[in-house]
Amino acid sequence: MSISVKLDAFEGPLDLLLQLIEKNKIDIYDIPIIEITNQYMEIIAQLEAEQLETMSDFLVMAAYLLKLKSQMLLPAPPVSDEEDPVDIRTELVERLLEYKMFKYASFELKDKQLDAQRLMFKESTVPDEVKQYKEDVDVSKLLGDVTLNKLNDIFKDLVKKKDDRIDPVRSKFGVIEKEDTNVYQMIEDLQLYGVTHRHFSFRKYMEARKSKIEMIVSFLAILELMKMGRATIQQDNLFDDIVIDYLANDIVPLDGFMQ
Repeated sequence: MSISVKLDAFEGPLDLLLQLIEKNKIDIYDIPIIEITNQYMEIIAQLEAEQLETMSDFLVMAAYLLKLKSQMLLPAPPVSDEEDPVDIRTELVERLLEYKMFKYASFELKDKQLDAQRLMFKESTVPDEVKQYKEDVDVSKLLGDVTLNKLNDIFKDLVKKKDDRIDPVRSKFGVIEKEDTNVYQMIEDLQLYGVTHRHFSFRKYMEARKSKIEMIVSFLAILELMKMGRATIQQDNLFDDIVIDYLANDIVPLDGFMQ
């Protein structure tokens, strides 16, 4: 079944084939030869027969496509397991890819030509006397009083200027990484810790945490266990250590908190 498409002006049979492939959004490595051949024949039938030189190129391509079409319709010859099947469209695909490469390269060259037309050049107006002038430089005089200490001072000055350009705040930022700490997992771990310890210090438990975010999540887990009535806390005096008592004798599964 042929697809009706409207094509722009094209140059040569390969350009017409390439436009058909792009308009129909066909994979150039898997060209449906029968459909493309039918569309190609419909379009060249509309060309003016007077353009014999142009028509000859299109007719040669039409004959080639008809040959491929007939080969596609015929049953493929048997191929042994050791041999790879040969795709008769390979030559056409290679020609199209080569043409497409040169076509888009010509577009790039045309853009460069248009850009070059916008450039204006001015001839050099420097007098010959100035061009020929060369200042005599005595290296021994220029470096006569340079010592290792002076070179060291110059190097330190350059390093200091480089350090002054460093942002004192942003340069101290480390790598921001995603924390894997999960409050539900922390509740389950805290229950296991409570069953084995029963009566433990809040401060010592927090000191064993690896990061600030883990300490915050651990604190939230303790509050959640208190809310559920599975733990209590006690503090005798202000700023004293907090003692946690785990009241339950079992561990609520993690799924119970997720609901």
